[in-house]
Amino acid sequence: MAKKFDIKALKKTDWKKVAKDFWYGKPHGERRIGDLYIEKTGLYKHREWRGVKDTMYYFYAVWLYNYAMMVADIMKFGGIVPFAKGVWRYRWVGQTYLPVIHWYDRGLQGLRGEALRASPWHYRGMTSTTIKQFMRFFTSDTRLNGGKQNEHYKTNIAHKETVWGGIFYPWAGELTNLPLEMIPYFVTCHVNSHTVQNYIDAVQSIGLPGDPCPMCQAEAGLFVLDDVPDYAPAFITCNEACDASVASTVLQDWLFDKPLYALPMPMQFDDPLVHKHVMKEIEGAWKFIEEQYGIPFSYEKLVEKLKKQNELMEFEWEKWEVAAKTSYYPINGVAQALYRIYYSQYGDWEVWHECDAKVRKVLEKCVSKKINTFPNTRHRVIAWSCAPLYFSDWPTWAYNCWGLNVVINMDSLMFDMKIRTDSYENTLADMATYHMWAPMRRMAVGGMQHIFELWEYMEKFNCDMVAMYDQLQCKGMQGVHGLFEDEFRKRNVNAFWMPHALPDSRTVTRAELRRMINDYMTTVMHEEPLDPSLLDFDDSMIW
Repeated sequence: MAKKFDIKALKKTDWKKVAKDFWYGKPHGERRIGDLYIEKTGLYKHREWRGVKDTMYYFYAVWLYNYAMMVADIMKFGGIVPFAKGVWRYRWVGQTYLPVIHWYDRGLQGLRGEALRASPWHYRGMTSTTIKQFMRFFTSDTRLNGGKQNEHYKTNIAHKETVWGGIFYPWAGELTNLPLEMIPYFVTCHVNSHTVQNYIDAVQSIGLPGDPCPMCQAEAGLFVLDDVPDYAPAFITCNEACDASVASTVLQDWLFDKPLYALPMPMQFDDPLVHKHVMKEIEGAWKFIEEQYGIPFSYEKLVEKLKKQNELMEFEWEKWEVAAKTSYYPINGVAQALYRIYYSQYGDWEVWHECDAKVRKVLEKCVSKKINTFPNTRHRVIAWSCAPLYFSDWPTWAYNCWGLNVVINMDSLMFDMKIRTDSYENTLADMATYHMWAPMRRMAVGGMQHIFELWEYMEKFNCDMVAMYDQLQCKGMQGVHGLFEDEFRKRNVNAFWMPHALPDSRTVTRAELRRMINDYMTTVMHEEPLDPSLLDFDDSMIW
């Protein structure tokens, strides 16, 4: 039966408010973002309406611009033919490249004003860098080039994603370092939460127990399923993040079958003798590269690149200063975290400077005009330990639903240093420290002094709440769970735990994580959600 036209309801409509909501977008408490989702998928039924100005900005400056730049980057770094071959050969490309703008949507959901203008530049930097890397894979890959080792192949060097890219600065412009798992594993987890599951299952199918870190399982599974390009004549590996990485490296060495140098990271911190040992290990890596490629070490190139990297760190400190002392910081939690870990681990690249320049303009505007970029903040949150890669956009959900503003996270703080360039010895000493301060290392297994740096950074960034990640298969942090609980009680700190299995979304689902936070906010904090539509929804099939 046709629905009758309700003339009474039409007369009661506040047309001024309708017009205002259309022009500026509905206020936070009325948005009901959860109503936009298609059941189970997390995809939008229609685009989020942010008001005329912000919706149009998102359309042309984020959505349209990034699609255009993705195509431009493919053409710039190799062309459509290598890309098409790569998509056809490697499953992780199509599963992550094609839905990448949905990754933007999730991470930038609900943003307005200057936060919407700064945060996407971090995504842009990561996307461009990712395309450059996988296009270099494809143009070099013997499997896509008739078994031939071309000039790209001969000037590439492979390394584990957790080997800092700065190790290769002495050969800038002559060798291209490409982290082995950064694109097939690390990036894919964030964009598509299902991508790595088949790699985890594959390595377990050949007998690896299911209890080691799923990050290491996924990295090894890439080789079991033969889903890794053959793009370089040599390989530098390490034992980061933990001893499970050693097991995955053994499998990689066996299946990759290339000259290999192991660049270990010590389990003992703050020991001068250990530090000197790491310096020698780095020099050993440099000697290995010279022997394999016949290109001499250049201290001048190393210094030039380190100075550029120090510029990135200086701007990061400026951003942190604004984030810590004001409400004018225009970058949301997920954009800040992913960008920081990506560029600090990968090393200096021109695109980082380009994106920082864009962000600086927005940051300076926010500070000069005192723009409160996240006006619905109820709690300033610091996130500690290792994050769930399959739900890296949870801070966006937490802000929209509960007003939880994740100001900073542990992995962002790992490389909190500049590197001296005044002498070879000082440079090498600082590089050893940087190498030892790798993700999931210093503040996860670096001893109680570093693990409990949480309290120092919590005070520095004026945070009143802790999101405590609980990586269920990390034996290191599992051992200090009770110690953190004791400290939270003793210090009267509000903290909620987020158990997860790093890249594996099946162990603890996104919905379960949200439910745990919901329970904490209602039963412990006795607060009401800002957007009830985000409390409970099914995104089990989400990309």
